[in-house]
Amino acid sequence: MICLTGFVTLLLIFTAEARVGDSSQLNFCSETEQCLLFDSICNSTTYEVRHYESVKWVSTDYKSLSMELMMFQSFWRLYGYITGENEEGKKIDMTAPVLMKIPEKKIFQQGVFTMSFLLPAEYQNNPPQPTNKDVYIQEMPAMNVYVRSHGDMMHTFADKKHCEELSSALRPVNAKYEKGFHYGAGYNRPSWNKKCHSEVWYVVEGDPVCNNSEADDQNPEP
Repeated sequence: MICLTGFVTLLLIFTAEARVGDSSQLNFCSETEQCLLFDSICNSTTYEVRHYESVKWVSTDYKSLSMELMMFQSFWRLYGYITGENEEGKKIDMTAPVLMKIPEKKIFQQGVFTMSFLLPAEYQNNPPQPTNKDVYIQEMPAMNVYVRSHGDMMHTFADKKHCEELSSALRPVNAKYEKGFHYGAGYNRPSWNKKCHSEVWYVVEGDPVCNNSEADDQNPEP
């Protein structure tokens, strides 16, 4: 087990170049030309630690009891934006992943979900503003995340299962992460007939913790 030092984390932040780019750089991103790119800090059989640069997304919030109840309306709000419902009337290519910020709440309790589409590289600096009042541009800060990948479509039960598996893997190594929410990332169009690539993310709090000897080899101590 190794806990990366703050120095290494800062070094990654200032040297990382990957933001939004060619999807061929990721073997699981095949349905769009551009994807959200990242630096892999370490990887194990139970979770991965990634560093993401600050990027802009188009987002919408929706108060709901569940992920399923918010997906349809949220998707079409954002789809409207990329098909011309913006101040410049621009048609904007779809990217991956579709990201959802998912509140941690009781099963029959409402919470605010946020769905986001990643803006392509050419719109990162100056994205056209939405004309729908329920849609907005947001810039997420650079962050490290704990990631667990899976082959299920994004829905409440799969999300809950894989979040529990990720948190169970993080607990023994005393890895700290932000509480109250997590992210779900989907890279494929919904389909019951093919294998998907989906992910759950927890945002790292403090220094990221790796839990395998491979990470030690990638980040040797001086």
